Parts: sequence; structure tokens; C-alpha cells
Amino acid sequence: MSASLNVSELNRELARKINEEARNNPQSPLAGKFVGILSGQVIAVADDLDGVVQCLRQVEADPRESLCLEVGLDYGQVQEIGDAH
Repeated sequence: MSASLNVSELNRELARKINEEARNNPQSPLAGKFVGILSGQVIAVADDLDGVVQCLRQVEADPRESLCLEVGLDYGQVQEIGDAH
């Protein structure tokens, strides 16, 4: 990755690659998992978001340096949360 990329860009680029791989290969070991990325590196993998967030907080107090994603989702589509009524 280019040295000119800032931390947020590094995190987003790694997240994009991980997600693309899992969407192309549903058998990927990260498919359906939550991944925590810090400074362009995978720091945590868990079955739930709380586990990833907890791990990231132990490593880095500043949430602006990290990124969490649910691997395999289509982030180009609108994701509905909760009741639509």
C-alpha cells in the first residue's frame, strides 16, 4: 500500500479486499465474521461485533484509528436495521 495513504484509507482498502475475497469465496474463513482493523492490519476476528470492539478498545483507545466490518455484506446496498413499520 502506498505510504501516502492515511490510516482511514489503509483501513478501508484492507476492509474492501477482505470483503471482496469473502464475497467471491463464501467458504472464506472470514465470511460471516466480524473483523477489526487498526492501522491497516487485522487485529481482531470474532463471531459478534461486541467481541471485535472489545478487542480493539484494549489495543487502541482512539476509535478513529480503527474500522469494524461484517465480512461478506454488500456494502453497496442499503442495509435495513430493525422494524420498518
